[in-house]
Amino acid sequence: MTTHAQGRPPATSHGAIEAAAFALFEQGGFDATTMDDIAAAVGVGRRTLFRYYPSKNDILWGQFDDSLVEFRISFCQVPPDTPLWQAIRDAIIGFNTFDDAALPQHRRRMRLLLGTPALLAHSELRYVAWRSVVAEYVAQRLEQRHVDLMPVLAGRMALAVAISAYESWLADDSTTLLDVIKDAADGLRVLHESEFMTSR
Repeated sequence: MTTHAQGRPPATSHGAIEAAAFALFEQGGFDATTMDDIAAAVGVGRRTLFRYYPSKNDILWGQFDDSLVEFRISFCQVPPDTPLWQAIRDAIIGFNTFDDAALPQHRRRMRLLLGTPALLAHSELRYVAWRSVVAEYVAQRLEQRHVDLMPVLAGRMALAVAISAYESWLADDSTTLLDVIKDAADGLRVLHESEFMTSR
């Protein structure tokens, strides 16, 4: 979280920066938009903008690191008798639950993230971090290492569920995000039914 000198109000907010940046990305393209352009649109100096986000790539990911902490905590709170597939399903749903007021901007965010080729390499770093949270939980449940096959597979499957759901949601304005996420996450029952997901 960005801090400010005592007695000085924040010059802007993460939400204001994101809204201005998304508009510029949509109007002029992600590659052509600079941090200077974004700072000017928000009405802050370049140095102020960099205190909020180290790069324009990071603007699209918002408060992802904070969300990742909550994602990990959600797994820590799962009752031990919860089926593995259900624990992962519920965590994915919780991670992707937003207030209705936040959904329009989140839709813009995900459309840009999934539809901007220049972001693929940067996004992969974020995806690795997200998958690792799932893999660590599965490893603990199966008494394996997080780099073993089944935990890694579980992380990749969970990410595939989330991305597939988002692609479906973005393609059809009549759908609701949580309904699509829930439908996609129901496919994780294969983790429970597969003979390969049992501890050895």
